[in-house]
This record gives sequence, structure tokens and C-alpha cells, in this order.
Amino acid sequence: MAFITELWQSVFTPGPTPALMKALHASFVLLFISLFWLIYVTRSIHYINLLVIALLLYGTVIWFVNELEKEKLKTNEELLKEGEGEKDAAPESGVKKAESLGSEPQAAPVRKRKV
Repeated sequence: MAFITELWQSVFTPGPTPALMKALHASFVLLFISLFWLIYVTRSIHYINLLVIALLLYGTVIWFVNELEKEKLKTNEELLKEGEGEKDAAPESGVKKAESLGSEPQAAPVRKRKV
């Protein structure tokens, strides 16, 4: 029961947690076992294709998790501090960055052609 609680808490924790990684590996192992069993029983090319797709998906997810672990995830407070620092460093002349994001682009005037 402790693993289920730990897995539930990992949903609210940024980044990959050990409980989440255990659940990820376990679910893919069970998927591979079921696909190997279906290939053995049915000898269908469709299950072989599904196994290849599942292997590629597993490799991609593991690669993404490894890339995510390389980056230092920031808390909301750190992100807010960075945002305030950028606002203070913005030049006063010209259009401010925050104001330009909220405005809609101006449409070009329509010219009529003479035929």
C-alpha cells in the first residue's frame, strides 16, 4: 500500500520520481509479456508490429525521462523571481515586452486593384 501512496504523491512532484519509474518499467514489462504471449499463441504479424511500436515507445519515453533528469527543474517561486528580474531589466524606451504580447497585430490596409 505504501507504493500506491508514493505513486500518487509522485503525480504532484515535478520530475521523474523513483515510484513513477518503477511503475513505468513494470507497465512496459507487462505489455511486452502480453505481446510476446499473443505472438506465440496467434503467430500474427499484427502483434509483431504492435511489439515494435511498443519497443519504440518505451525507448522514446526512457530517453525523454533521461533528458528531463539532466535539466534542473525550477519551482514556481524561482520562475516568478526570474520573471520579475526580466521586467526590471527591460529598457524603458520603446514598447515594453509585456505590453506588446497582449496587443493584437495590426491588419495591413486593403488596396483595391483597377481592372
